[in-house]
Amino acid sequence: MKSRYVVVTAAVVTLLSACGVIRGDDEGSKGAQTTGVTSEPCPSAVDRNKGCIYLGSISDLTAGPFAALAVPITEAQKAFWARVNKAGGIGGKYEVDVTKFVRDNKYNPEVHRQVYNEMKDQVLGLAQTLGSPTTAAIIGDLKAASIVAAPASWTSAWEFEDVIVETGSNYCVEAMNSVDYAMEAYKPKSVMAVHLAGDYGADAAAGAKIAAEKNGLTFTAVETPSGATEQGRAITEITKNKPDLVILTTGPADAATIVGQAAAAGYKGRFIGTGPTWNPALLKSPAAPALKALYEQSAPGKSWDADTPGHQAMREALSGVTPNDGYTSGWAWAYPLKAALDKMVAGGDISRKGLLAAVKTLKTVDYEGMLPPEAGNYADDPNTATFRQTLINKVDDKAPTGVTMVKDFFVGPTAQGYTLDGPCFAKL
Repeated sequence: MKSRYVVVTAAVVTLLSACGVIRGDDEGSKGAQTTGVTSEPCPSAVDRNKGCIYLGSISDLTAGPFAALAVPITEAQKAFWARVNKAGGIGGKYEVDVTKFVRDNKYNPEVHRQVYNEMKDQVLGLAQTLGSPTTAAIIGDLKAASIVAAPASWTSAWEFEDVIVETGSNYCVEAMNSVDYAMEAYKPKSVMAVHLAGDYGADAAAGAKIAAEKNGLTFTAVETPSGATEQGRAITEITKNKPDLVILTTGPADAATIVGQAAAAGYKGRFIGTGPTWNPALLKSPAAPALKALYEQSAPGKSWDADTPGHQAMREALSGVTPNDGYTSGWAWAYPLKAALDKMVAGGDISRKGLLAAVKTLKTVDYEGMLPPEAGNYADDPNTATFRQTLINKVDDKAPTGVTMVKDFFVGPTAQGYTLDGPCFAKL
């Protein structure tokens, strides 16, 4: 724990900074303490001669619809940064702490904002901010304070925010690729997007709409609330209209209810759910037979058991856990922030502005094979930088996370030719 002296010093530095006596750039160049960075070691330091960079994490850890994914995401990121620290930390000068400032947002934007405000003056950036609508609740402050954040979400809005270091294709592109994949695999004539409200669901629905129109298919969108017991209208719309393809963008429990009950009512079309609709626990649910028969998962990256150095490092760091692709996503999401921290320290400007400047220079990121290097382009304009490759998985109860790959990284013609000139959800 910090000494009383350091706490007082931090308060004085904050006050002087606010008065314009000390600038962030000066703090960085002198290597002195700045917001979220101390010359003292991290609480669980590997090398107590190194300083500490504190990163916050805000996730859905208990009551929200994505807790089954969010808990593994958060644990994977703790393991990722522990590995970084064991390997020498950042620039040989700092280790990274992602354990002191971990808070639960319950997937509620108001709660997200509240816990963010509680930690923002004590962290350099955010190792995780889970959820599209929840992160949208703090994006204005992130920008105003130059706070870099790694999102646990894939909305296309992040392509237009310099402070956000997103990883993998956005929901809009993912849904475009799903429709194009279905055109080859199933020859649908009609598409329905069943989606949660907000940036998450609407972004995927917009991508499905764009791809449906591109392919000459009829399209309808059905917004549905979160909650397994709240899916009656969505199920009715599916069974009444009988679309050939349903693009699902919900939580896992919602998806299981929709697929299971639609199938029980006689629906025989296909479902493709965006990445967060799946959780391996669904294989133990009453919907398992319907999911095996009718559902596929689109995904922004390869699953737990993929043969890449990054996946292998993740499995070694998390040995003994029950496989879950929350771990996979959490681990992959940490690479861009590490790359930016490395550049920040190498450049000598240890500050929020220094970290943001480092982000803006990144055209590639070494994901250790988990994603192609060009997935980490934060330097070019949004349309150029947007990563457009996704995968398709099928349900497989013999696979570690319940899914195996059907189609490797690909870009469909819709996403390939689409000009991203603004967040997709604005066009739904």
